Amino acid sequence: MNARAEVSKVIFPFHGGVHPPEHKDESSQTPIAAMPVPRQLVVPLHQSIGNIAKALVAVGDTVLKGQMIAEADGTVSAAVHAPTSGRVVAVGPTLVPHPSGLPEHCVTIESDGEDRWIERNRFDWRNAEGRIIRDYLRDMGVVGLGGAVFPSHLKIGGARDGLDTLVINAAECEPYITCDDLLMRERAAQVVEGIKIVQHLLQARQVLVGIEDNKPQAAQAMREALKNAAINFPADVVVVPTLYPSGGAKQLIKLLTNIEVPSGVRSTDLGVQCFNVATIYTIYRALEHAEPVISRVVTITGNVQRPGNVDALIGTPIADLLAFAGDKPGSQAYIYGGPMMGFELPGTSLGLSKAGNCIIAKNGALFPEKPVEMPCIRCGKCADACPAELQPMDLYWFGKSKNFGKAQERNLFDCIECGACAYVCPSNIQLVDYFRFSKSEIWAAEKAKKAADQARERHEFRQFREEREKREKAERAAAKAAARTEASGGNVAEAADAERAAKIKAAMERAAAKKVEAAAAQTASDSVTPIDPDAVSVPMGQAAIAPTSNEAPQAVESAAPALDPEKAERIRAAMEKRAAEKAAAEAMSPEEKAAKEAEKKAKIAAAMERAAAKKAGQAAQQQPGE
Repeated sequence: MNARAEVSKVIFPFHGGVHPPEHKDESSQTPIAAMPVPRQLVVPLHQSIGNIAKALVAVGDTVLKGQMIAEADGTVSAAVHAPTSGRVVAVGPTLVPHPSGLPEHCVTIESDGEDRWIERNRFDWRNAEGRIIRDYLRDMGVVGLGGAVFPSHLKIGGARDGLDTLVINAAECEPYITCDDLLMRERAAQVVEGIKIVQHLLQARQVLVGIEDNKPQAAQAMREALKNAAINFPADVVVVPTLYPSGGAKQLIKLLTNIEVPSGVRSTDLGVQCFNVATIYTIYRALEHAEPVISRVVTITGNVQRPGNVDALIGTPIADLLAFAGDKPGSQAYIYGGPMMGFELPGTSLGLSKAGNCIIAKNGALFPEKPVEMPCIRCGKCADACPAELQPMDLYWFGKSKNFGKAQERNLFDCIECGACAYVCPSNIQLVDYFRFSKSEIWAAEKAKKAADQARERHEFRQFREEREKREKAERAAAKAAARTEASGGNVAEAADAERAAKIKAAMERAAAKKVEAAAAQTASDSVTPIDPDAVSVPMGQAAIAPTSNEAPQAVESAAPALDPEKAERIRAAMEKRAAEKAAAEAMSPEEKAAKEAEKKAKIAAAMERAAAKKAGQAAQQQPGE
């Protein structure tokens, strides 16, 4: 424990920040209440940054509490589990808590009232490899519960030689929200056990728990828990001034370690990793109790009769949570999250998500109507308040003029959308809305570019495939030609001539056979006569035709009548002569064939000369004056 006393408690302020009215006392005076199991739960499948989880259940399926109902899709994703036992009544697009107000895939479960758990087996994480532990946390649906819902398994890994500092984010700087405050007060021992697990996995050399000075009870509870825990690493609770947004990861790291995380650099590259205190608690529940993330502590405050914190199942309808807290008449809207970074809900039938740390019933007294937006006067107050040290007025102009390239050059994506700039703007410009618009347009353009690049790659691959097929076809043809050349002893011309002669021979044989068949058919049609069945003479090569019935044979026209003996003899002689000529031609040597071909050409030449001479004599006789 002496090592903890050596941990520096010096605070290193960050740039900017604001201090709006806190409104925390309203919900921090009563213990965490257990929310009853609702009749129906609407569980969103997109419960983390990255890919939406893939549903594993269908309508009509029966599920148990803690059963995986959607598996992670890829690395940047997290699984989703059934918050209670019951029956799946719907799987499909449903309204979810999101600024867009658009529906996303959800699983709706009708509770059976029994709240029966699936069989759970404790995971031996101490003897498991780091990759197996990360996969297990992904499959248990562990994500950041501070609002960003970043998959926590991606942060478990640390540096190769261990981590310098593990920062536990317990600042909870945004007004109205007190769920982390109550969690530390009532479950500090379990939070510390979670800290021990993460410190072991990351091999962190020290742990710093940052808590704002408006939470003295939580700070004391955490100090007592650390004091009672058997730990072998330096750890301490560091109380920081109440200043929004000290709960931002970069801002808290700066406050506690004086390390500034530059744009485009991960904090782990600088030896620091940050986890929200509620995330640490769920890691403990997952690894020590095999309990997936199926519930969370959520603050319900504002225009309600009993503001406080509730331990509610994921998927609990917002209307049920408001009814449990006693929603008062006059609520104009409901804010999901805090007043600085939250958004108005599109309805109250949608289900609680893992990002839902607070629900504020909004009325005119707590949230007066916003003044009319005026032109920017470039006073610079937004730049003074920006914790990321940006120039919000320039980003505003670039976003308004849709010059997104310039906005990106001015580090638009370093904006954490805390709303401090809009809070101090004397012209009442909702600056964060312009920044979100610019980011969404850039993302859309990048998505379109990615789709175009993929289409171009597909086109180029198609061209490559076609060229490859042409090349392979040519190679096959060349291989066949080479084989023919080799078979003919290397004489390519002879090989080609042999192939051409074989084709001509086959065609001539087919033509001769067809001619014989035609002649036979013509002879038959010219000599059809009645035939006496008892005295029929079946010519050579013809089959006798059997009677088609049991009746007495009658004179019929034969389908294959007898040929004239003289014609049949001439045809037979012609076929025999042709066959003999073919046989003689095939038996000839190449030299004999060449001689015969030369003789044939000489005869043709002589015939042509005689024809020319005859034609010349006729022309001479027809001269004029005859």
